[in-house]
Amino acid sequence: MPEPDAFFARRRPGRPGLAVFLNAGDPPLERLPELAAMLDENEVDCLELAVPFPDSVTDGPVVRRSAGRALAAGTGLEQTLAAVARIRPGLRRLRIALLADWSHTVRGTAPADFAAAVRDAGCDGLLLHGVPPRLRTAHYEAAHRAGLPLVSTCYAVSGPEAVAEAARHATAYLYLVAHYGRSGTSAAPDHARLARALTTVRAACAVPVAVGFGVKTAEDISRLAGLGADAAVVGSAGVARIEAALTQGRDPVEEFASFVRELRTAGGTVRRPDFAPDSAKEFHS
Repeated sequence: MPEPDAFFARRRPGRPGLAVFLNAGDPPLERLPELAAMLDENEVDCLELAVPFPDSVTDGPVVRRSAGRALAAGTGLEQTLAAVARIRPGLRRLRIALLADWSHTVRGTAPADFAAAVRDAGCDGLLLHGVPPRLRTAHYEAAHRAGLPLVSTCYAVSGPEAVAEAARHATAYLYLVAHYGRSGTSAAPDHARLARALTTVRAACAVPVAVGFGVKTAEDISRLAGLGADAAVVGSAGVARIEAALTQGRDPVEEFASFVRELRTAGGTVRRPDFAPDSAKEFHS
């Protein structure tokens, strides 16, 4: 198993780590090798690669349309893992965290078999979406036995028990969701509350904390670093650029490369918050 900070260990001093989200198959899966190589070259730390699934309750229209395009092209778990297996040996920096929905992708597969398949394909971590509470322990244990690091999640408004559970099971990184709502559609996060949440979460876990939802620009990333985040997760904004390129007949990989360079434009400067966050002891709700 990689060291606890392995996902964002190579970030430059003073610059937060960067993870980007994409649905496997959008752009088309045959473009994944050059897309992953581009991310590697541009010092992106992590690709959150989703096995596409329909009707996600946490995703807005941009990501849902992306999943629809990928599903229409026949992209599923088998095709996604095969693509990862092809590209993983050539990557120097980029790590791949697979995101899979339990109901659409994993249901009916033994936890040990699923974890072994994800590991053997070369995925560096797993974020399992929508696991029923009664089955979580089995999946946690299967991933641990397989040596497959886990990404766990909680919200900035999660209570102490939810934070403790997420911190206990995170062995890759902890994904702190900045606010409730669907990706790409929600209002900007409450930065004072997010700062308090970051203080609490970082104190509870031994892995990096990455913040997502509402992260669209280099300025957003710098602000999150100033609040204490180890990394930022960018999703809908990048997926929207791919969709625009596909719609307008431009090259989606080139368009996404341009987007990544924009994200890194101010990425070396950490912006400190414009307020003095309250004590972490006030984070209860």
